[in-house]
Amino acid sequence: MNFRLMIAIFLILTSLFIPTVYASEDTCAVYFTGIGCSHCARADPVVLDTAPKTTNLVIIEYEVYRSSGNSHIMKDYDDAYSSGFGIPLLIFGKDDIIIGDSPIITAVSKTRNNNECPLMDGSSASLEDIDITALPGEPNIWKDEKILIHSGGGGDAELLKSLLLSDDFLSVLKVANYEVIEPIEVTLSGDKVMFENAVKVDGWIFQWNGESIEDSGIEINDTVASDADKKDINLTTLGLIALADTVNPCALAVFILMLIGITTYDPGNRKGKVLNAGLAFVAAVFIMYVIYGLIIIRSFQLVESITNIRPILYSLLGYVAILLGLLHLKGYFWYRPGGLMTEMPMRWRPRVKKMMTSITSPKGAFFMGAFVTLFLIPCTMGPYFIAGGILSVLELVEAVPWLLIYNLIFIMPLLGITLVIHFGFKKVDDVSGWKEKNIKNLHLIISIIMLSIGLGIFLGLV
Repeated sequence: MNFRLMIAIFLILTSLFIPTVYASEDTCAVYFTGIGCSHCARADPVVLDTAPKTTNLVIIEYEVYRSSGNSHIMKDYDDAYSSGFGIPLLIFGKDDIIIGDSPIITAVSKTRNNNECPLMDGSSASLEDIDITALPGEPNIWKDEKILIHSGGGGDAELLKSLLLSDDFLSVLKVANYEVIEPIEVTLSGDKVMFENAVKVDGWIFQWNGESIEDSGIEINDTVASDADKKDINLTTLGLIALADTVNPCALAVFILMLIGITTYDPGNRKGKVLNAGLAFVAAVFIMYVIYGLIIIRSFQLVESITNIRPILYSLLGYVAILLGLLHLKGYFWYRPGGLMTEMPMRWRPRVKKMMTSITSPKGAFFMGAFVTLFLIPCTMGPYFIAGGILSVLELVEAVPWLLIYNLIFIMPLLGITLVIHFGFKKVDDVSGWKEKNIKNLHLIISIIMLSIGLGIFLGLV
């Protein structure tokens, strides 16, 4: 019995050291690409799908358009390798950097001499010596008919390397904790790759083609990963940004002026006028802001299609968030009406007040609501700009539901004020007085949210 146990342990340990044999024969490269990049659409299928299956190439892929976690990685590689920000970009080493679809396709189609993986600090190491769990950002690692997908990170580095590099990786799974999951589509620029089998191991997803776990006789864990494991837009982050926009004194002030105009014009029919005009005004603001959101998102995407700004985009959004946070913090400690990027400029206020108090009907409220959003842009578009930058990783159609959610949150206070006044709980003057009394606190709330978002972006949490 002891002799059999020793043989079993020897076989398991042997399987775990198999990767060393294969690692010495591999050529390792780091590849930067972006979903939506037309040149990447030509290179991706060759670099990520065909070449690893037909050559000795191992690819550490960083997608920089949709993955916020990879945004800073390209900049760090540029600091170490002077590689630039053009994509697609393939780095074999400091003296072996290839940019552009045609040169890259030519390079990966040929068998190259084995080399070590170029690391972010300018050094290099063989894949067997790299701690995969310590790789920065959110990489995908392609080899042969297999892929390791970052899905939270962490885990057993030796186990992950054994899965990736060993031909007998199914034996490795015998001693691993894993979940069998449905294979997920691996999105390339202009294409998708599907694998036949998949397991989740710690914070990684391992997918492969060929023999399944069931066919191999390995005991299966039937737990299936949920859709929540898949990377998506963070609803909490988007909701917090919308909340910062929601409590903006600028929008509240304009809306209150409109209600004052309605109640002053026809005091005898105050309730009906407030409800109908309020709803019409809010509907117009909602529609216009959805349109503005689409314009913002499309603008980001158009710029990114011309030049790769994704590595610096999130840094820019972080700086904007912190700047807005500091400006609103200034509004809390040293409040002055018409603050830069926090309230409507003072020179615009008489004109807007005149327009708002001239509204006499729900129809007028709707058209005025659509028009007055132009005056709200300077003081409400800061958070919306950040949200648009985050949502620009999605296709325009995919972004629409998120814009609807954002703007539903944005209009909630306006709807609340309408209903409170309609049902007689408060008068317009009461709401106006509350806003003026608490205007500093509103600035403080926005400041806390925006500073948190900015720091979250720089810490890679957003």
